[in-house]
Amino acid sequence: MRARIRDTEIYFDVEGMGLVPDGPRMRERPVAFILHGGPGGDHSGFKPGFSALADRMQLVYVDHRGQGRSSKEDPSRWNLDENVEDLEALRQHLGLGPIVSIGTSYGGMVSMAHAARYPASVSHLVLIVTAAHAGFMARAQEIVAERGTEEQKQVSAMLWNGTLDTLEKVRRYYAVMGPLYSTTYDAERGRDALARTLHEPEALNRAFRPGGFLRSYDLRPELSRITAKTIILAGAHDWICPPEFAEEIHRLIPGSDLRIFANSSHSIRADEPEALYDAIKGFLVY
Repeated sequence: MRARIRDTEIYFDVEGMGLVPDGPRMRERPVAFILHGGPGGDHSGFKPGFSALADRMQLVYVDHRGQGRSSKEDPSRWNLDENVEDLEALRQHLGLGPIVSIGTSYGGMVSMAHAARYPASVSHLVLIVTAAHAGFMARAQEIVAERGTEEQKQVSAMLWNGTLDTLEKVRRYYAVMGPLYSTTYDAERGRDALARTLHEPEALNRAFRPGGFLRSYDLRPELSRITAKTIILAGAHDWICPPEFAEEIHRLIPGSDLRIFANSSHSIRADEPEALYDAIKGFLVY
């Protein structure tokens, strides 16, 4: 489905019932927006795994502007602030009250900023493998230098210098870096996931290249404004959003909970999927 909001068209997909039979009445389930990472990816990596959540909430998978199946107008506006405003506009377009916001990696940055800037619009906030400021990049480079193979060091340098400028380069990057993103990385499964994903190299480079918008973002001064019930989920072996950044978010969001998955890297949904979905379900209590 597509929504024409603000100055763009956002693609979204819906899974699960919003109204369910409950004896003599119909009970309304909460609506969760599922926000993907990258930037430069799409929502496809959440399928079919996140279907495990559809018995508790109605899921709305969203592709950020300029990415996936959303419209590609005006690349100069493919950034965090615009993604936040798009999220709020989509919530209003769908006629929803406060939502459950589930953001992974870059999607977590968008979810976090949205919950801080529109606190009345979010009832529950789930932040998965994310960071609140640009410092994660320097730490990630240190970790690659410590743990990475020579090939991983080479392709990760392309992320930082903004030269992942073709689809082939992006796919090679994720194939080579796969064992760092996931402790249970399987090359065949990884190839299928890469083939399904609609990558957008320009969106990725606009974020990470020198002068890119993620080079200077800092949400820390805003986090005390978040009123949503919040849980932060991190992977103990995450190389790009290491767990110390989750611990920092936990300290800055009042009343938040934190869980670090001992056997996971950046892709908890690949490394410890059942534990991930159980944690989210257990957190969402109405």
